[in-house]
Amino acid sequence: MMKSCLPLFAFVACAGAFVPLHHGIAGSRTSRLHDSREDTTGGTLMKDTFKDSLKGAQEMVDAIIDEKNCNPIFVRLAWHDSGTFDVNMKDGPWPAAGGAIGSIRFDPEIKHGANAGLAGAIALLEPVKEKFPDLSYADIFQMASARGIELAGGPKIDMKYGRVDATDPDQCSPEGNLPDGNAGPDGNFGGAGGTASTEDKTPNGHLRKVFYRMGLNDEDIAALSGAHTFGRAYKDRSGTGAEKTKFTDGSKQVRADGKDANYTPGGSSWTESWLVFDNSYYQTIPDENADSELLKLQTDCTLFDDEDFKPFAEKFRDSQDAFFESYAKAHKKLSELGSKFE
Repeated sequence: MMKSCLPLFAFVACAGAFVPLHHGIAGSRTSRLHDSREDTTGGTLMKDTFKDSLKGAQEMVDAIIDEKNCNPIFVRLAWHDSGTFDVNMKDGPWPAAGGAIGSIRFDPEIKHGANAGLAGAIALLEPVKEKFPDLSYADIFQMASARGIELAGGPKIDMKYGRVDATDPDQCSPEGNLPDGNAGPDGNFGGAGGTASTEDKTPNGHLRKVFYRMGLNDEDIAALSGAHTFGRAYKDRSGTGAEKTKFTDGSKQVRADGKDANYTPGGSSWTESWLVFDNSYYQTIPDENADSELLKLQTDCTLFDDEDFKPFAEKFRDSQDAFFESYAKAHKKLSELGSKFE
């Protein structure tokens, strides 16, 4: 089956350079950092060493994004880690329900078809783990995703830290929990694998089977889909995408801070300015006159066909502020699925 991985899991490109936190240039902001650790009186206690590690890790992540141009693939990495969650298993022994537990770093999960290309993203973040061993992989992956969004001009995500890592490959989720972007050769989306079947003959039905299994709702689906405004898809990674298009052939792309971005040519984008996180996805998808080289998956188009998705998609098309508000809430939910905080 073609695995193009839904409107929120498909961006794969290492794209444009962004300003690292410690440079102090406009557009580089320090995110408020929360951990979940408590003292014996039940009040929240931000331990100095952990706080320092979070700040240091954020600076490193920002610098990696600036140097390696990898914020889109960091988003994909974090979402593929958290997107395995099954809310119906949440009352079982942790971490059987999957989620944002860092298990994607283990074989066999990293070798699942939908995770093609993500081993390189993990390798880019290994120096952060090495320098700050008190931080979990799960935290680092989710931090890199949130910073990738914010540095591209998107909303600030109210992130929580202190996740506990899965510790061995036996804690990996089964293959099949992540979504498709287009139907397979048999005309169906999804399949019977994973923790619950996601198979459906319609894109909207498939999306609901995947995201309702995570405990998310229609607004979350519509908002998270909008992250396709950002990044590119490659056929050898997500099952769809051209070798290159007029928007990804090495021609000029401008990043969120207004500077020209260097990037490796290739893949297909959903929007013309695919290094900026904004609401242009919702303007391009329903536009019959949009450039034919821009990507439109079946799971993208259903946002404007389905009667329950459509009101959200139209609201996000008309108001970037409304999109950012809903997106930030949905991203935070996704980033905490299945997590155990210490």
